[in-house]
Amino acid sequence: MFHLIRKDIILQKKSLMILLPALFVYLTLNISYIWSGFVFSIVIIMNAFSMDEKARINTLLNSLPYTRREIVSSKYIGVLIFTLIVVLTIFIGNLIIHRELTIWIDLMFIVCLVMVSASFIFPFSYQFNSRYLFKGSLVLFGIYMVLINTLFRNLNDIIRENVRILLSLQNLNVYFLILFSIMILYVCSWLLSIRIYRNKAF
Repeated sequence: MFHLIRKDIILQKKSLMILLPALFVYLTLNISYIWSGFVFSIVIIMNAFSMDEKARINTLLNSLPYTRREIVSSKYIGVLIFTLIVVLTIFIGNLIIHRELTIWIDLMFIVCLVMVSASFIFPFSYQFNSRYLFKGSLVLFGIYMVLINTLFRNLNDIIRENVRILLSLQNLNVYFLILFSIMILYVCSWLLSIRIYRNKAF
């Protein structure tokens, strides 16, 4: 399985060489590094995932001495590795550009957001295809834009305020509870994806 993870990292080397410097640029702008870190992480993760969706690659992977459990597991471990790379880039970037240490809760929030997103994205993508996910995301984004411009004009403010409250909590037990819940969700998603992929025919 180590070789599968290594393969993903090598294949993403060019993307990382472009996206990580771009993330540095974003850090100089007045854009939330939490949002930037989340988006960059998802882009890298889905780029790695989509490469393996090609029929030829899938057939090749399944002809190699790897179980389907290992193939799926490498993706879930890859999520954590790629997210940590992005988080580390943000930490170093803020240290160099703004001369400040990034709050660890903010970095953990990025990791948690990515884990929750991947928990829904991967089972869907294994069951169907990531291209349908992209189309679905466009539809949801369209619905979201309609809602915030008609029924819920202050929805963005509500979301920002709730995130601010969450990140300003002083009770570590709350953070541990949230993290534990996300880990359970992630593991359940992991097992579900293994089951879905195991039953697929190529």
